[in-house]
Amino acid sequence: MTDLSTAARPQATPAQAAPVQAKPLRVLALANQKGGVGKTTTAINLGTALAAIGEQVLVIDLDPQGNASTGLGIDRRRRKVSTYHVMAGEAPLADAITPTAVPRLSVAPSTMDLLGLELELASAPDRAHRLRNILRELTTPEGIEPITYVLIDCPPSLNLLTINALAAADAVMVPLQCEFFALEGLSQLLRTVEQVRGALNPKLQIQGVVLTMYDPRNNLSTQVVADVRGFMGDKVYETMIPRNVRVSEAPSHGKPVLLYDLKCAGSQAYLRLASEVIQREGRAPPPAAAA
Repeated sequence: MTDLSTAARPQATPAQAAPVQAKPLRVLALANQKGGVGKTTTAINLGTALAAIGEQVLVIDLDPQGNASTGLGIDRRRRKVSTYHVMAGEAPLADAITPTAVPRLSVAPSTMDLLGLELELASAPDRAHRLRNILRELTTPEGIEPITYVLIDCPPSLNLLTINALAAADAVMVPLQCEFFALEGLSQLLRTVEQVRGALNPKLQIQGVVLTMYDPRNNLSTQVVADVRGFMGDKVYETMIPRNVRVSEAPSHGKPVLLYDLKCAGSQAYLRLASEVIQREGRAPPPAAAA
């Protein structure tokens, strides 16, 4: 197994490698109602990359399919306390937090029980703010440093689970596949974000749009990049995640791609994306200042 904490360190800038000071908790929701856009892959590998540069990260798996949990090596038999139990009010979030093989990265795993949660919460007065209230009461389990980032992996639909994530988040990150219908799905999600901002979470921002599965040999991919950048401007990250077979293989081994093959193009892209996320949030100087 790759020693990520050692292997990734030379790639960090001096600003990234500095000791992590106490920071307020930041909550990012990774959302897109379209499936197959790289949302869960981005949650897993962005979380790993943030942990590699010193953040203490928690991935909350809100997708009933539980792919983020599987991709981080959490066997279904180990999910005794899941995000279903947390959202249903049967257990505190701290009881669901499970360490992973990545230093400073933990996950609150999900199970298929989440499929029935919407009906169970239908009459609850706090049904849209359940996750926000849970995060306000979050206590860090013994032996884990205070969490600085929560990444919420949303299901591929705009249901109550996604609404909870958006209502709890400081910002939303939108993974967007470089394909023909990309802008159509993005427009729908942006409308939902505006509705959540108006009704449930006035502070919600678009942290950025990350273009995934980019293939420079494909003219369509290049056109989609141009269209999305023209539509969203500087909200689109400079970093693009390439199509990469190692990224696709890693989940079958229960590992983030940064553990599976640190040197591959996908791993390097996620490290750059993590650095860009930190810079956008003002936690590191811009590259010119860092130099």
